[in-house]
Amino acid sequence: MSRQCYHCKQWIEEDQPHDCWTTTPEALTAELSDDLIDAWERLRETAAEFGEQRIYASHKSIMFSRKACYFFVRPKRKFLEICFFLGRTLRSPMVRKTVRSSKVKVAHLVHVTHRDQVESPLTDWLKEAYDASERLSGKPRKTTRT
Repeated sequence: MSRQCYHCKQWIEEDQPHDCWTTTPEALTAELSDDLIDAWERLRETAAEFGEQRIYASHKSIMFSRKACYFFVRPKRKFLEICFFLGRTLRSPMVRKTVRSSKVKVAHLVHVTHRDQVESPLTDWLKEAYDASERLSGKPRKTTRT
């Protein structure tokens, strides 16, 4: 008897192991066009220069994190969808959507189709997200009344 994974919709035979969440950045970027691969490589290199962090793949995203994820990339067929977290809301034509993701974080979505888009102001926002990630991810201090 087989079953269908509700995440990836793949059919799995009984008693067969299945882990559609574990992947690699290389596997997620393998089918990209040359322009998107160039953009991805520039994005990864730029982020790696910010400092110590983990870069890993989870399901369909490539995560960049310190203690918590400060941005991630979803490789799509025609673009790279970048989501980064800041403590403020940006107003820019580059930002396609913003979503309040917590009391202190705002998620910003940007689509990149070419290597030349991986420059300021995008790289400045990613650096800001890197610098702010520990502050924004820390537990809020409890205030005591006296």
